[in-house]
Amino acid sequence: MGKREVGELSILDVVVFLMLAEMAVTSIEDPDTNLFKTLVPMTVLLIIQKVIARISLKSSRFRHWFEGKPSVIISRGKLDEHEMKKQGYNFDDLMQQLRGNGTKSVQDVEFAILETSGKLSVFEKSSEENPISPDGYVLPLIVDGTVQKKALEKINKNEKWLKEQLENKGYNSMEAISFCTLDGKDKWFIDMKNEKS
Repeated sequence: MGKREVGELSILDVVVFLMLAEMAVTSIEDPDTNLFKTLVPMTVLLIIQKVIARISLKSSRFRHWFEGKPSVIISRGKLDEHEMKKQGYNFDDLMQQLRGNGTKSVQDVEFAILETSGKLSVFEKSSEENPISPDGYVLPLIVDGTVQKKALEKINKNEKWLKEQLENKGYNSMEAISFCTLDGKDKWFIDMKNEKS
């Protein structure tokens, strides 16, 4: 299941953990049970989990459908009550996670993003302006060779602009790029696929 913390596991991973534990306990409690009847379902569960994890790794569309997307709860200091309601997230949850982050008040927050794991990522207000990204945080423009069109729309740019920018930097193939981001200070991060360190 990879080296992820418990809070980062998907619902499927948690269900697989619980079912494997239940099957293991059943076979331990009843030694007369045929071991084959326990091992086959456990193996099938593990195979299903591995297949889904592999598909999630390769397909961002499947990953977003299966695991969900992060949600912006506070943007530019404004609460998005509609998004909170959609996520089943209330003000008590918000205040608890802000306190856990060491943030004193909602008014100190520029952006708060509810991650798919349920963790709240908080960006406090600063005096610096972010001219590029309207969301004020780093935008992934290419993920695993796929252009993120919604991210480009947020900065009012298109694929042609992105291609020109990358060509100016010496990158001729967008499909060969593993990960490309642009932050609010116009700083680029570009990582090529299968690049040796």
